[in-house]
Amino acid sequence: MQYQAAPTTESWITPTTPYYYNYNYMPLPHNKHYSIVVNNDPLEKVAKLVSQSAVVIFSLSSCCMCHAVKSLFSGMGVNPTVYELDEEPVRGKEIEKALVRLMGSSMSVPVVFIGGKLVGSMDRVMGSHINGTLVPLLKKAGALWL
Repeated sequence: MQYQAAPTTESWITPTTPYYYNYNYMPLPHNKHYSIVVNNDPLEKVAKLVSQSAVVIFSLSSCCMCHAVKSLFSGMGVNPTVYELDEEPVRGKEIEKALVRLMGSSMSVPVVFIGGKLVGSMDRVMGSHINGTLVPLLKKAGALWL
């Protein structure tokens, strides 16, 4: 199966959501005032992650439904970015809670975003594949060129 692995742990930490600040890394002039904004809202983190790729799948590595959805996209020639939530214990739990809030129910993986918009879990993805709306959605997002 071919899909793009999610970035490594270091790339989950962005300048807008710092976990630490190394003051020796970039010295700041002492005659100016600076404010450091710390934003740890998991919903904003999810929004940032899904905006970076045409197709994003939040998954668990041992989930058979996640494997089926990843196989579907791979078979269609789509290269989704996959975030395995169980491989990143601390951030994975935070993102999982944010996904529960977005889905409006208990966590059911996989959670699929296409073109930055929430499609839903496996049943929604398979439903749109069966009724023929998945391919146009992927084309509109730039994930398919056929």
